[in-house]
Amino acid sequence: MTPRCAIRDLPTHGSDRVCAGGRTDGVARYTCSEFTCMRPSRAFFTAAMAILAAAIAPAAELPAATANQIDAIAAKALSDSGAPSVSVAVVANAQIAFTRAYGKARLSPATDATPQMRYSIGSVSKQFLAGAVLLLVQDGKLSLDDRVSHYLPGLTRAGEITVRQLLTHTSGYQDYYPQDYVAPFMEMPVTPDKILDQWARKPLDFDPGTRWQYSNTNFVVAGRIVEKVTGEPFFAFLSRRILGPLGMTSAINLAEQPLGPQDAAGYTRFATGPMRPVEPEGRGWLYAAGELAMTAHDLALWDISLMDRKLLKPATFETMTTPVRLRNGTPTNYALGVGVYDADGHPRLSHGGAVSGFVSLNTVWPDQRAAVVVFANADGSSAPGAITGKIAPLLLTEPDDPQAAPALRQARQIFDGLAQGQIDRSLLTPNAAAYFTRQVLEDAAASLKAMGPPESLKQTSVEERGGMTYRHFEIKFKDQTLRLSTLTMPGGKLEQYLIQ
Repeated sequence: MTPRCAIRDLPTHGSDRVCAGGRTDGVARYTCSEFTCMRPSRAFFTAAMAILAAAIAPAAELPAATANQIDAIAAKALSDSGAPSVSVAVVANAQIAFTRAYGKARLSPATDATPQMRYSIGSVSKQFLAGAVLLLVQDGKLSLDDRVSHYLPGLTRAGEITVRQLLTHTSGYQDYYPQDYVAPFMEMPVTPDKILDQWARKPLDFDPGTRWQYSNTNFVVAGRIVEKVTGEPFFAFLSRRILGPLGMTSAINLAEQPLGPQDAAGYTRFATGPMRPVEPEGRGWLYAAGELAMTAHDLALWDISLMDRKLLKPATFETMTTPVRLRNGTPTNYALGVGVYDADGHPRLSHGGAVSGFVSLNTVWPDQRAAVVVFANADGSSAPGAITGKIAPLLLTEPDDPQAAPALRQARQIFDGLAQGQIDRSLLTPNAAAYFTRQVLEDAAASLKAMGPPESLKQTSVEERGGMTYRHFEIKFKDQTLRLSTLTMPGGKLEQYLIQ
């Protein structure tokens, strides 16, 4: 089930006014209270438009062939998913290299999607709350190990639950928004404290730190803690410390203003029925768990800030992206407001979001200085995941593996020997040698020889694990494919050679 959370939109300036240093398109601009407003001369207007065009243009460009591939990927995803539109931003070499939107942002009247349109980003908002908390940690104003009771003493077992457990979904607080639709009670406005009164004063679903369970309630608690520490509304602090410094001028708080006609509209459907306009959650239900809306371009600015450690110090970034372990040592794939994975040797930070009428996915490969942002304006759309999965191979480089060729030759030689029931034990560590018992060698010979010579044996990934080099191979036969994994010690001996 996709965790939910959303976002909304900002008003534009009147057509006869321009804010110096800002923008007049209502997409990315500063407010008049921050800059002096004036009636522009024609020359000023021309200059301002030139600045605007430069500001929204990508800082770098993907090769034309890659851009064409993305166009085809997006077109297929729209066709397969039925989503009205998607908005895509791609970061390469820590620069925004591609922004494009596809399909219809609104079905009636039919309105083409553009990169300047905002979409609700849902639970991707949780990264920003985690970032806000970590900035306060850097400021020395709170600790991740502070107990919730220090700030909100009336909540269930608040003296046992830490801020860290809130941000890693290990507190035990029950989720107030597990549905993938807007229940009737969520059509009415609510305040964060009313959410907490109903869901954070219940008995916990489990003892703190003993399980991982996604819960939007955790981030409502954390958002109120930020407000207690800073003495200002959460979005005000977020704007002052993150959105403003990064130039994320399209971002809005949906509790304060809804998406407007210049933005994408959300849609839903049942099964393969027609797309229907959808009503958003009532004011306040998204709060710090998913209250943001913005352009894909501006979310990419946040991704770049993570790569460059612009706001978070290296040690703080490490804290944010280190997956939590449960009390018994069981690992999880979730850190502070973001999922953390290791796929094909590339560390990947990823989080999706889903709110009424919108789905989002934000994926960052810090070591590759690459990111993909995809928004769709349809409930339950598979388009963001499909598009991200297809774009990723176009961006990521293979890990440096100077031993790839000899490792492949060795893997094939050992395979050929196993097909005959033999193995050179001088290549193995004592552990691996002990694994290859007479029974294992007999099973290897009987099963592999019967399959005949493989059509191909190729390496598919490499990474470091446990102080060893961890390689994965694909062994392809006419009617079947086997997987081989090896662990190589620094001295060259194999700790593992496992075919499955």
